[in-house]
Amino acid sequence: MHSDDFNACAELVQKGDDVRFRAAMASPVAARAVLFPLYALNVEVARAPWVTSEAMIAEMRLQWWYDVLEAIVQGELVNRHSVATPLAEILTPAQAKDLQQMVEARRWDIYKDPFEDQTALETYIRDTSAVLVRVAAQRLDNNISDQGLEAVEQYGWAMGCANYLNAIPALLAQKRIPLVDGRPEGVAQLATLGLDSLSKARQKARFVTKAASPALLAGWDCEAVLKQAIQHPDRVIDGLAPVNPLASSLRLMWQATTHRY
Repeated sequence: MHSDDFNACAELVQKGDDVRFRAAMASPVAARAVLFPLYALNVEVARAPWVTSEAMIAEMRLQWWYDVLEAIVQGELVNRHSVATPLAEILTPAQAKDLQQMVEARRWDIYKDPFEDQTALETYIRDTSAVLVRVAAQRLDNNISDQGLEAVEQYGWAMGCANYLNAIPALLAQKRIPLVDGRPEGVAQLATLGLDSLSKARQKARFVTKAASPALLAGWDCEAVLKQAIQHPDRVIDGLAPVNPLASSLRLMWQATTHRY
């Protein structure tokens, strides 16, 4: 990857996603060349529905990224771009195809329609979080086993669930309907699903290789968030309490050095 592209991706992530920036910086240097382009893509796609009030313009922004990934799927040349170019260098066609799910899922953010049902919400969390984590793990270790990928995806779902619960106040402020069941019982149930997914991922931890483990670093606080949402589901609407900064930093350091989660 050209150094200018690397720096552009890193700067984009630093400005738009502090959690993933810190996770990438805690990763081995070689892993950053994979993580920063992927995380930069995520920043671009995640913010596309929110930078304009015009639905058509938001759709066009997402479609542009979908088309970039489609060019990679088809083995075609990608137009020069500080994020698209390094993506084309690191992604296989199958991985680019997977990431198209992430782009498609973000179309929900453009509109104010509620999710059809709980399954639709759970699918949204999978496509906007677990897919990214899985692709990152695959790219970091091409030989990761199917069991390892299952663990990674389950961890990614737990991470996505925690992130989504933290985003509830912002979504409500934008007149969205983020929860199928907004009662405290419904919130606690969603958080419990996230914690169960994390537990399942940990049961398969031995299958997640050291090489692939940096893909999971961005979820270092997800357990604390999920447990808080279960204990105090009524707080989710107004915003959960921030995780203790010192405990959070120590947890990130521990996960980065032990390759455990």
